[in-house]
Formats: sequence, structure tokens, C-alpha cells
Amino acid sequence: MAMNKAVFRNGAYQQSSATLMLFFASWGIWWSFFQIWLTSDDAGLGLNGAQVGTLYSANSMATLVVMFLYGTIQDKLALKRHLMIVASVGMACLAPFVLLVYKPLLEHAFGLGVVAGMIFLPVGFTAAAGLLEAFSERMSRTYGFEYGQARGWGSLGYAIAALFAGFLFTVNPMFNFIGGSVLGVICLLVQVFWKTDGVPLAPGHTDHPATPSLREIAGVLKMPSLWQIIVFVIFSWTFYNLYDQQMFPDFYTDLFASKTTGERTYGVLNSIQVFVEAGMMMLVPILMRKVGVRNILLAGVAVMAVRIFGSAVFSDPIAVSVVKMFHSIEVPLFILGIFRYITLHFPSNLSATLYLVGFEVSAQVGNVVLARPFGSLRDAIGYQPTFYVISGVVALAGVWAFFALKRDDQQVAGDPFVRDPLRRRAAAAVE
Repeated sequence: MAMNKAVFRNGAYQQSSATLMLFFASWGIWWSFFQIWLTSDDAGLGLNGAQVGTLYSANSMATLVVMFLYGTIQDKLALKRHLMIVASVGMACLAPFVLLVYKPLLEHAFGLGVVAGMIFLPVGFTAAAGLLEAFSERMSRTYGFEYGQARGWGSLGYAIAALFAGFLFTVNPMFNFIGGSVLGVICLLVQVFWKTDGVPLAPGHTDHPATPSLREIAGVLKMPSLWQIIVFVIFSWTFYNLYDQQMFPDFYTDLFASKTTGERTYGVLNSIQVFVEAGMMMLVPILMRKVGVRNILLAGVAVMAVRIFGSAVFSDPIAVSVVKMFHSIEVPLFILGIFRYITLHFPSNLSATLYLVGFEVSAQVGNVVLARPFGSLRDAIGYQPTFYVISGVVALAGVWAFFALKRDDQQVAGDPFVRDPLRRRAAAAVE
């Protein structure tokens, strides 16, 4: 499904794109500097690596619980927006939570602050990301548009927010959280008032699809092929996120003569990177139809390993900046690839549960186990030696995936995937 003018007239595509754009803007304006805020002595809380690891690990533990609930409930709700509204309310309440609860507790009662973050952050952000992506992907199949075309607007929203985030952070980090709340309020209004009831359905789809039973939902954990995905995600995406979220921002800003210069440069670079990512989100579906789903996933994990290894090798800010741009290629390859892999090889009516359990929850399980040990490892040996370890793990995960992941024509239990050349040959045979 190529990008064309007709998709812009699709009301479901418009609503889905606006939702993803607002959510990722609301998240990106503070999340892109969250690790720096936690570790900075001047502009933040001055936490050490072990404390940051504890916080990330605890948030991941709570996130995986909320994600599992979000996935199972949303599969029962199909296209109803109840959980979307709940997540938007959480986004809207970000600034009051951080200003009045989170920051004071982390400064004066760290353990209670960790618990407060575990309760709040997953509902509006860390678990909501997977919920909104799964909901949008289901909308794309139901109303006939390419998911990547909508998800690209999410990356664009993150890019725009990140462009302003660096400048806001150097003035006052609290402005970043306030911006997140304002965008959350707008996203809430979109969920409540923007209806898609009159949008024509894609052929063969219904806006009231058969909902899975609780037995079917619980049964996903008995699928051996799902556990292959879980292992793959833990040793690739999870390790990559440890590097990208928990370590890279502070590593990058330390490469500059002053922290302020590093933070502003990081904000601009982050924005440029996500602008490119937005374009790649719209191009990868076209590439996927040329090379296949499995190959897209393998390419994604290869780019991951290269980017982490590059950060371990280079210390020059320009070289590391170039390496960071690999993120804009890797994320679309991996995210769109994993989504399509799941809807290809698993029942499509379980897509939200399978995506959240097979991808998002498994990534968070890895963070629960790994965040604190790798934070301590970074404290002990430094950033770049730790990057060598992480890049090695990701590279091995890619080698294992080459043998473990199914080909696109194997065990097709969901929506079949046909490459463009095969479509052309099939059409020629009919003629």
C-alpha cells in the first residue's frame, strides 16, 4: 500500500496519525532528557548509575504489568477507546505529578519516589506507547491504511518536541514536563471528540471484530514461537534500550567542553535524527514489500549492533553524532518489522496482546533484570567498555535470529504477506 493522496482523506488515518503525533511529542519533550535530568548535578537530581538503574528497573517492572493489562483488555475492547482515554489522562497529569510528587520524593525519599514513578509513569507513557501503537496498527488493518504511514507522524511529533526540549531544558527542566502535560491535554481531547464511525472499512474487515476469549489470551504464553520472539527481543531491543536510554545521553553530553553545549547539541541532533526516522517510517513498508518481513527484522538488529559498537569505538563528538543517526534507520526497521512479523505468524485478533507481551513486555522484563547490573557495570568500567559488551550481545542475538525467525511463508496464522514481485507475477498469470 503505497503512500498516496487517498490516505490523507481517510478519517481513521488522520485520527490515528494525530494521536501518535501528540503522544510521542508529549513523551519526547521530557523523555529525551529524562536520563540527563536524573544524573545532572546542575540541572537535575545528580543520581549515580546504580540509582538510575534501580529507577529504570522498577519502572520497567511496573510497565510490564500495566502492558499485560493494557494488551489483554484492549483485545477485548477491539477499537473502543477507553484505555486510550485513560492513557491520555495520565499524559495530561505529568507536570503536576513531577512538580508536586516525583521530584521532591526522589530528592528526599528516594525509595518512595521510585514507587511513585512505578505507579504513574507506565499508565501515561512507558506502557501507553505499546498500547497506542497496537491500537493504531489494528486501526490500519480495519480501515485500510499502512501502519507505518501513521507511525511516521509519531516520530515527527517526537522530533519536533525534541527540537525544543534541549533549549527548554537548559532554561528550566520543569518546562519540559509542563510541555508534556499540555500536549497530553490535546491528545485527550482528540480521543474524546474525534470519531471515526463513518470511515469506510477495508475489504474483509469489521469495526466489531471477534474478540478473543480469556482462554485464548492466556494461551499465547504456551506458543513456542512467541518465546522465540521474547528471547530475540530481550537480547536485542532490551540491550539496545539500556544503551540508548540509560547510558548514551549522559555519555554524549560529556563529550563536549560544557554540559550546556552538550545538552543543546543533543537536543538538536535528537530532533534531526527523529525527523529522519519519521521519513523512514513511511519508506520501510515499501522496502518491506521488496525484501520481506524477516529480512527487515534482521537488518534492524544489524544496524543496532553497528550503532552501539560505533559509540564504543569513537570519542569524537562529530563521529558519535554520525553514529547516533543510525537510530533513525534502526527503529523503523525493527518496530515495523516486529509488528508485521506478529500479525503474519500469529492470530490477528490477538495482535495487541501478542505485541505487548511478545515485544513490549519482554523488553521491560529485560530492563527489570538488567538495568541495575549494567548501571553498576557502567559505574565500574565506564561507558565505552560497557558499550562493547552490549554490542556483542546484540550481534549474537542477530546471529541466533537468522536461524530462529520464520520465513514469511512459514506458519502463516495471521494476515498473509506477499511481496510486490509476487503480486505482479500473480496478476500476470491471471491475465
